[in-house]
Amino acid sequence: MNPPPVIVWFRDDLRIGDHPALSAAAKSGAPVIALFILDDESKGVRPLGGASRWWLAGSLRSLGSTLEQIGVKLVLRRGAAKKVVESLVKESAAKSIFWNRRYGHASETDSAVEKSLTASGVKVEQFHASLLHVPGTVMNKTGQPMRVFTPFWRALQEQGMPRVPLPAPKKINGAKSNKSDRLEDWKLEPTKPDWAGGLREAWRTGETAARKRLSDFVDDDLRGYAATRDRPDLDITSRLSPHLRFGEISPFQVWHAAKAAQESQNIYGRDVEKFLTELGWREFSYHLLNYYPDLGTKNFEPRFNKFPWREDQKALHLWQKGQTGYPFVDAGMRQLWHTGFIHNRVRMVCASFLTKHLLLDWRLGEQWFWDTLVDADPASNTASWQWVAGSGADAAPYFRIFNPALQAAKFDPKGEYISRWVPELAGRKPADIHEPPSGLFSDYVKPVVDHAAARERALKAFEKTKTGKA
Repeated sequence: MNPPPVIVWFRDDLRIGDHPALSAAAKSGAPVIALFILDDESKGVRPLGGASRWWLAGSLRSLGSTLEQIGVKLVLRRGAAKKVVESLVKESAAKSIFWNRRYGHASETDSAVEKSLTASGVKVEQFHASLLHVPGTVMNKTGQPMRVFTPFWRALQEQGMPRVPLPAPKKINGAKSNKSDRLEDWKLEPTKPDWAGGLREAWRTGETAARKRLSDFVDDDLRGYAATRDRPDLDITSRLSPHLRFGEISPFQVWHAAKAAQESQNIYGRDVEKFLTELGWREFSYHLLNYYPDLGTKNFEPRFNKFPWREDQKALHLWQKGQTGYPFVDAGMRQLWHTGFIHNRVRMVCASFLTKHLLLDWRLGEQWFWDTLVDADPASNTASWQWVAGSGADAAPYFRIFNPALQAAKFDPKGEYISRWVPELAGRKPADIHEPPSGLFSDYVKPVVDHAAARERALKAFEKTKTGKA
């Protein structure tokens, strides 16, 4: 007689390699049920944006195929997690469920599910899989979460080398078939209109694509990363962020691949350190989210609750569509609309422009990014927006107001990045691409705001907030 099945609940970990919950279930010898829930109903759940839903569809399709190859069918269900899990446990007579931990409001959902199942005699096991170190292991001297990135990252590295990634199971004893939704019925991908052509052109979703992207990056672009990572015209960044967001690859796999490349290819330690620092910011953001689950909606610094944000729907719309009259900003926003991605340097400039040139609430920008980014991450997206706005942990100084023209000249010196995404400026000399002379190009929009005036307005508003006079 077969033992009762064990459920492996997949969430933001859509892979089979380095998946502790799946590995533990495989080793148990019990029949395995692989479950994914599309949950837009549980308390605190934030529904995915359009670009993320598109990515999720491809990732689930890939995961389902991979699981079938090792003997397990992926069961898809939609609804409130607690209700769906309880229903599947009853249907299957499962006596245990394994999952990898989540943070923020998602952990509240997990706690509710765990409490319910434990009370009914079902064993719940949670595993550490999505962060290099568990939140709570790095605190300041008073036992509080660290608020500044550099000492946080230093302390986190002192925790020791992250564990070695787990191998993917080669074969699993899959449980008998359970009823599953059809992925197509979830309508995650756009049809009328189908706006995802640029996303399909720019990306390949799924675990296999993630591993190839990591391999290609460490082989071809990691060397020299420290010197060139801020250059959007060179397109040499890892582009691993959406794969990490959906857990198609783990931070442990990324860390050890970079370290292995450093040793085998004699890559400078500075390049590897700069790259791993990007993982560090992701860690920092999730450690913050663990203690401040409302990071996406509330100012981390309470004094910003009285900040004099403007209301200007026209200016917001021009920013969203890449029609601000500032080429570096417009190139980034058009790249976002077409591909679901922006280079990180340009991302910062675009965010700074919204919050400081236009004085529009950072939450408006965060929501737009949430809907349009394929790597819209509940921790990194919110922490980064608050950092740029000045309201977050380790926030950028309020007087740091990026000049888009100077940023373009420094990081896109020939104007190649701008020319690609703002074709009406292509063929001009770089200085005119970075900052089009007033009235010279009739086919390009006029600036929505004057840089000097906007900078002065922002400095006054931020100074009042700093002194508590806002």
